[in-house]
Amino acid sequence: MNDHPLSLKETVLWGCLGLFAFLGLWTFLSTSGVVPSQFLPTPLEVVQRIIRLIGAPFAGATLQQHLASSFERYAFGVVLAAAVGIPLGLLMGWYRLLDDVVTPIFDGLRFIAPIAWVPFAALWFGTGIGGPVLIIFAGAFPPCLINAYRGARFVEPRLVEAARMLGTGSYRMITEILLPASLPSIVSGLRVSAGLGWQSLVGAELIVAAAGVGFMMVQAQANVATPTVMAGMIAIGIVGMIIDVLLRQGEAWMRRRRGLEA
Repeated sequence: MNDHPLSLKETVLWGCLGLFAFLGLWTFLSTSGVVPSQFLPTPLEVVQRIIRLIGAPFAGATLQQHLASSFERYAFGVVLAAAVGIPLGLLMGWYRLLDDVVTPIFDGLRFIAPIAWVPFAALWFGTGIGGPVLIIFAGAFPPCLINAYRGARFVEPRLVEAARMLGTGSYRMITEILLPASLPSIVSGLRVSAGLGWQSLVGAELIVAAAGVGFMMVQAQANVATPTVMAGMIAIGIVGMIIDVLLRQGEAWMRRRRGLEA
């Protein structure tokens, strides 16, 4: 096995080769008739449709307006998941009684796929913002709680013992010892939560939304507008990749600041 790391130039080169190979295969399948062009448009047609969607509304809004609507729901859901999951995870890691009370309920709920909440979201909230937010929360909440809990459980015992010897109260123990020591784990959990939340958003919008990229794709599918469907998929992928890159940079910065990596 060759463990020699690739240089940045080599990484970019191989990445471009892989992309060109993928686009070449896609073009061949579409233009050769192996797959009917109605169901697999060429890359050029999809790019042209993206440009058109940026300037002309489809399903009541332009592409960027649909993305803005999707991102608003996404931000609400992920922030809510972090606001509930991180403090609860820290407290569960610190207080054994709370851990014993919450863990059985949490373990029973976290294995339910976010998409399984769609019927309840539709019944409780209709096509308003609440339904997608509930589904995003269901996807993003478990990693927030689990990583905060693990961070709290693996705090250096010597720090805790020293703080107790100095008579540090519970509130200061949590805010000045527990939270800072758990930050790398919390940031890692947020990255996972962000990805799962974005995936959950798209599933939610396919069913319980009246705007957004998922809604746009459903309307395009009903009209057999395959280029529009694929344009929505590409937009989802690009935004998801940008979110992950930003959070990865944040995680790396946090680890460098904590001295966990060079």
